[in-house]
Amino acid sequence: MYNGYEPYPYYVDTSMYNLNNIYNVYRRYPCPYWVNPPMYNPYYWFIELKDYGPDPFVVNIEKATKQNNTFRTALWTGDNLQVTLMSIKPGEDIGLEVHPTVDQFIRIEEGQGIVQMGDSKDKLDFQEEVYDDYAIMIPAGKWHNVINTGNKPLKLYTIYAPPEHPRGTVHETKEDAEAAEKKYGQ
Repeated sequence: MYNGYEPYPYYVDTSMYNLNNIYNVYRRYPCPYWVNPPMYNPYYWFIELKDYGPDPFVVNIEKATKQNNTFRTALWTGDNLQVTLMSIKPGEDIGLEVHPTVDQFIRIEEGQGIVQMGDSKDKLDFQEEVYDDYAIMIPAGKWHNVINTGNKPLKLYTIYAPPEHPRGTVHETKEDAEAAEKKYGQ
């Protein structure tokens, strides 16, 4: 059937939509294409979230961060650096903490919240609202907290230099993280 828009007749054969007859797709069109491209496969974008360090590793950090549903998962731990994924539930926070010898970088990939910092846990005199694509730099020795003020999980990744948590750390919930800190003094 000629559609009137092409400079030549374009024939449409509805049998090509029968995916059981793949031969017709390739027979009718000079350049083959994927009938089911991998990007439409739900497992194509899936990243196994585990600690890949200290081996070389490349990842789409935005996809990995948004895929993570645990409170904390170490994605890569080396001798001098650690990348950790976090998902903070609405109304929750990472918990007021300080790292005396560790600088920290946090990147918000999804959600909104408030970051607080200060020289002591009783004097958090720095406060900023943060959203998607915001970065937070926390110097060693600063007390800090990130609170989810939105109505969906706050998805972020954090980089510690040097590493803060043991290699392979996975805390499903904030309660698991707090119990591990009490047990191992992290």
